Amino acid sequence: MKSFEVEGHTPVGTVDEIEAIKKLDLPLTDDFRRIVLDNRPLIDVRAPVEFKKGSFPTAVNLPLMTDEERHLIGIRYKEQGNASAVQLGKELVGPVKQERIAAWMEFLKAHPDAYLYCFRGGQRSQISQAWVQEAGISIPRLKGGYKAFRTFLMKEGERISSEADTLIIGGRTGSGKTLLIHQIDNSIDLEGLANHRGSSFGRFISPQPAQIDFENDLGYALIRHEAKGYKHLIIEDESHNIGRVYIPKPIFDNFRKGKLILLKTPMYERVEITFDEYVTQALKTYESNYADKGAKVWFDDANAGLDRIKKRLGNERYTTIKTAFYDAYLEQKRTADTTQHKEWIEMLLRDYYDPMYDYQIEKSEVPVVFEGSADEILGYLGREN
Repeated sequence: MKSFEVEGHTPVGTVDEIEAIKKLDLPLTDDFRRIVLDNRPLIDVRAPVEFKKGSFPTAVNLPLMTDEERHLIGIRYKEQGNASAVQLGKELVGPVKQERIAAWMEFLKAHPDAYLYCFRGGQRSQISQAWVQEAGISIPRLKGGYKAFRTFLMKEGERISSEADTLIIGGRTGSGKTLLIHQIDNSIDLEGLANHRGSSFGRFISPQPAQIDFENDLGYALIRHEAKGYKHLIIEDESHNIGRVYIPKPIFDNFRKGKLILLKTPMYERVEITFDEYVTQALKTYESNYADKGAKVWFDDANAGLDRIKKRLGNERYTTIKTAFYDAYLEQKRTADTTQHKEWIEMLLRDYYDPMYDYQIEKSEVPVVFEGSADEILGYLGREN
């Protein structure tokens, strides 16, 4: 009797068994757009190692096989062929069948509208779907699986970004661009999707998503934006990279065909905005995660941020700002007063970020269509929309 193989050469059954599953005529769907718009829960039955490389925003990993099971079956396949790998698959997966079914059923009790998928919509999802059917629940699987859905998201992201009338909110560092974006309904927060503030000091305690996750999330966001029928797509002015993730080049190039709106914010407000985000709020987050060590961990991370831009600052400016930062930290430790940090923040904005911004704006080919305060921009957008 011939065997069949799941993706990655991990056989767990026979041709007769899979043919029997096919005869069940289990539901199949490729309405990927509706999955996005309905925020449809998804069960990803791929191995955890595959899930970590990339998944979808609404997906949970409830695998048919663990990483170790998949690995062992794959080795057996390469060394001893199909028949032996089939036998090992039965030995490994058979005894935990009820355990796997129980995990899927528990999720489906909370999310009865969920769909299911594996990598290509093949044997792993068919087996999982059939087992759930045996337990009394019919769940659709994705036609073409993860690969087909991701391809759809990437193509739609490129199409929508090419057709959108994009307005880009630019402005000096600390001017409150992200705060403004959050007040605009027809915006997409790229930094939010990337979990990074887009600067040398922009890291959060929580890690950034995998590159594939970021791309999938962006695809979801663009599809949902288009579905709402907005006249404009509004984003913050970002470089190709946001931390360690990057906007796919076709989408980034499409964004850069938009028009620029410049947010004008006086220096004292920029210092306050930067101080609140990078000192006050950041310290609260660090202390919440690291307790008494929070302030020191925050100091070390901020210090590392300064070190990352040392060459671009130049030795003299680097030493001046670094000294001011350290003095402010010592004052913070002595008195719990953090306001002295505003001194080095202003130096960094004025002497480092502003000249860099001026250069970038001078070289930019994106046309500027409006300049003003946050309130003036909101008024302009209200008239435009």
